Amino acid sequence: MRRILQDLSIMLRANLWLVPVLAALVTALFYFVAPPPPMHASMASGAAGGGYAGFAEKLKAELAKQGFELTLVPSSGARENLRLLLDTNQDVQIGLMQSGLEQELSEAERSQLRALGAAYQEPLWLFQRRPLKVRSMRDLLPLRLGLGAVGSGTAAVSRAILDANGIDASQYPERWQAVGGSKAASALLAGELDAAFFVGTAESALVRRLAAAPELGLVNFRRAAAYQARLPFIRPLVVGEGLLDLANDSPQRDIVTLAPATTLVVNDSFHPALAPLFLAATRAVMKNGSLLDAPGAYPRAEPETLPLLDEARYFHANGPPLLQRHLPFRIASLADRYIILVIPLLVVLIPLFKAVGPLYRWRIRARIYRWYKHLREIDRQLDAGTLPTRLDEEIAHLEQLEDRLAKIEVPLSYSSELYQLHLHLRYVIQRLQALQQRQSDQPADSVP
Repeated sequence: MRRILQDLSIMLRANLWLVPVLAALVTALFYFVAPPPPMHASMASGAAGGGYAGFAEKLKAELAKQGFELTLVPSSGARENLRLLLDTNQDVQIGLMQSGLEQELSEAERSQLRALGAAYQEPLWLFQRRPLKVRSMRDLLPLRLGLGAVGSGTAAVSRAILDANGIDASQYPERWQAVGGSKAASALLAGELDAAFFVGTAESALVRRLAAAPELGLVNFRRAAAYQARLPFIRPLVVGEGLLDLANDSPQRDIVTLAPATTLVVNDSFHPALAPLFLAATRAVMKNGSLLDAPGAYPRAEPETLPLLDEARYFHANGPPLLQRHLPFRIASLADRYIILVIPLLVVLIPLFKAVGPLYRWRIRARIYRWYKHLREIDRQLDAGTLPTRLDEEIAHLEQLEDRLAKIEVPLSYSSELYQLHLHLRYVIQRLQALQQRQSDQPADSVP
């Protein structure tokens, strides 16, 4: 065992040149590969108690399972989320946006944003007081109507629908009001409004409150396909009888409404490698679906109102990257980045390690063969008769070399060559001693 350890020690010392080479390769690897994605981000969520805030809290909890820290930045809604994303002074990388709001942005602003995909549907509800019957948007003209609060997503989609019908909401300031949310709901229930637009999920407390009121009914958007053709950011959505409130049978028959999508939007400061993590977390949040969204239906790529991030497009087409299906995100993201350079690294390392054997043999034998240079020179001088007259000095020098040679360490497999060198060195010493003896035996007068 001791001999094996000694041979291993010799081999390691003989190949120490590999250490700087490998260090240089590893340094190059870390230099050329982009740094790993951060494990934290800030998200513009929405108003406390709202649908956006509720979804963001669930997303935060799901991301925390992967060790990712999501900081939620409260806002007044989708429009302010966009403002926060576009403001370079704000530390916000991702936000929730209602599809359709991107149409209000300039080309320069749109170029700064990318979408990860739709997280869930956000239906538009048009509640009316009974016994009014609204069959088309023209029937709203003489009514007191709530359009949604200024700057809200409700106001944006309601005005888009009215514009599609050739109706300018600003022409009816006496009857049509920029009011939405709980304020509009209270006014509608109190009879101060005849109809009002709302945007929210079927589970939201506001929608359920209105659906349970017997004096209110829902407007059926009979021409939903025509709206979708003109407004690609919405989708027709069938709401079955009694779906909103089974006890009060609301709605009292199947109706069709229009549904924008809540979209995950990111800016240029968002690390693209985080896209699969956020989409996988969204999938986990939406795995059981909702009253209107089937289990596993979201996230999805449509409607593509903003260009999709490339990593998000890959996720929607193929699912999470292979390593992220089996490994924690932190480990998988590192592996994804460095595995790209494994092949070129192997291309360098394979011939490098193939050269280790020949170089090792050369270095070990060089410890032995370098001694032959002096022996060969002495041997040539013996043959030519040109050795110096003071042979005792040369013999003493060779005996010193013999002592040094005894301290040389070589692996066991090279011991035979070392012993041969010992024999050759002793042979040369003996020849010099024999020559020295002959010179001392000659008569003094015969010496020149």
